[in-house]
Amino acid sequence: MQIRLAQAADLTDLIDLIHLKAGFDGCPNAVTATAEKLEATLFSRQPMAYVLLVEVSSPADPSQTAPVGFASYHFTYSTFLAQPSIWLDDLFIKREYRNQAIGTQLIQTLCKIAQDRGCGRIDWTVDVDNAAGIRFYQRQGARLQTQVHLCRLNQTAIQSAVQSATQVPA
Repeated sequence: MQIRLAQAADLTDLIDLIHLKAGFDGCPNAVTATAEKLEATLFSRQPMAYVLLVEVSSPADPSQTAPVGFASYHFTYSTFLAQPSIWLDDLFIKREYRNQAIGTQLIQTLCKIAQDRGCGRIDWTVDVDNAAGIRFYQRQGARLQTQVHLCRLNQTAIQSAVQSATQVPA
């Protein structure tokens, strides 16, 4: 098994993994990512996010590897800590490769990146119905934050707010 930063050559595999993750999350039709969008946002001169890709060797041919999971993340900033942080957007392992410490190694790799970059914390969300995921994250040392709620403005709300701000009263 190896964990490495995804490259533009991995786009097809990455899209496949994203679709599997969306299916796991119960929203298979929510994916609008395309190879072009991912290339522009992940592999440009100033990437907006990063992807750790997990590959395992084929039992039939150890020189051949296949992607079995990924973790996507980006950097944020905490004014309270006056330090950067990491936001873990997605972590996904194909079903047949779960419970083999791959997720643990992904989290450890992310922690090493956070440490190397001087980050004060790593944050993410987990579905309240994902009991196995919650147990996994707690085993990694994560504490569930119950005093805050995730807030989101979707694209429609963003457009509405911008339109409201640019309208001049008559």
